[in-house]
Amino acid sequence: MIKNVRKSFHTDSVKKTITIKASKEKVWQKISNITGLSSWVIDVKKTTYLSKKRRNVGAIRKITFTDGNTIEEHVVAWKEGEYFTYIATDGLPLRAYVATISIKTKNKKTTQLTWQSYFNSKKMSIKQFMKFVTFMGVFYETSLENLKKSLEKQH
Repeated sequence: MIKNVRKSFHTDSVKKTITIKASKEKVWQKISNITGLSSWVIDVKKTTYLSKKRRNVGAIRKITFTDGNTIEEHVVAWKEGEYFTYIATDGLPLRAYVATISIKTKNKKTTQLTWQSYFNSKKMSIKQFMKFVTFMGVFYETSLENLKKSLEKQH
């Protein structure tokens, strides 16, 4: 007999922070190019604009991953040189996903970057959800390491 696994909605958040030896301007220039992901976000094949807007609130991007999955994301908050917040509207096993990437100066040559998100799943088992949360953590960490490497080697 197969035990019926209870599926329900789950909520969690992931937060990762990294310190980069680069000026805040340089880091912002890189992350605020919201379709320039393939140079640092893992498994991204390409990112295209779905909006005429390229930056700020209302900019929309479509991310295509190497496995063929696509995600649509909308920028919903933007403070030039400090942070932007985006939501995913399609492509994740989630009902809600909102993420913010923010930066702050540690000193002239060092910037601290934080990538955090809140999400609420579609119906799934707790085991499936925990796997997803772990995946997201690794995804952020690995991508941030890539970002750090690419920014630090420009010196």
